[in-house]
Amino acid sequence: MNSANTLFGGRLLEWIDEECAVYSIGELHTKYITTKFISEIDFVKPARQGDIIEIGFETISVGRTSISVQCRVRNYITKEEIVNIAKIVYVAIDEKGKPVAHGVK
Repeated sequence: MNSANTLFGGRLLEWIDEECAVYSIGELHTKYITTKFISEIDFVKPARQGDIIEIGFETISVGRTSISVQCRVRNYITKEEIVNIAKIVYVAIDEKGKPVAHGVK
């Protein structure tokens, strides 16, 4: 929690990046990815201690080596939006960190 007794935004962003990476790995049928870009982050409403939150993703587009995803975080009970990120881009990479074509055709 932060000094306002709400969920620290940096912690939530860590969870978003981790969960979105797992989602993207599944969508791209690849083993390794890296975060390339995160658009403006709109903190709409704070999450408070005891809130249950849900993190949802939607694929915007898929490129040869990348996937672009939209993310919305909301309170599971009230359905009120907490955070909205218009675009997060992940790139499939090989073991050496170089971009590679992913498994989606």
